[in-house]
Amino acid sequence: MRKIKLQINITIDGFVGGENGELDWMLTESDQKQIDYLNGITENVDTILLGRKMALESIPHWQKMAENDKKNQETDFAQFFTETQKIVFSKNLQHIDGKNVVLENGNLKDVIQKIKAKPGADIIVYGGANFVSSLLKENLLDELNLFVHPVSIGKGLSIFNEKTKLKLIRSEFYTNGIVLNKYEI
Repeated sequence: MRKIKLQINITIDGFVGGENGELDWMLTESDQKQIDYLNGITENVDTILLGRKMALESIPHWQKMAENDKKNQETDFAQFFTETQKIVFSKNLQHIDGKNVVLENGNLKDVIQKIKAKPGADIIVYGGANFVSSLLKENLLDELNLFVHPVSIGKGLSIFNEKTKLKLIRSEFYTNGIVLNKYEI
């Protein structure tokens, strides 16, 4: 069965965004070891899962970057993101624009279980906070890659809204101060 992996940035006090989703606390991914790890996470991935809010921001952003002729350190990820199938979960949207995008309005648990049962490579989740919280609540994630930034914001959006037991399987730090904690559930 396919594995569902979460990749998310988080503050040291457990928030994935400010109270209004602000990400101004995030450090840049400037450590080559971290960039290599991020690239490695997607090597065996053929599907991206997104919540509505994250999709509306990230799909146009990465598609525009992928179509841009200028090469930079994010171009490879932009190409991966744009060319990979994306399934967007929403109870409100009836349509979403973007390349390789499918909109899903069905029951989260039922739909995810069907996706996992289909043949294919692993699946990666990029967020947002409410969507990831729902996946955790329904026990639908297999692996969490938490990139912990050495920043405390005091209040904000959390993905953990109830007791969740995790098994640490890897931890490493990067020169920019970010620590990766990889967990299995």
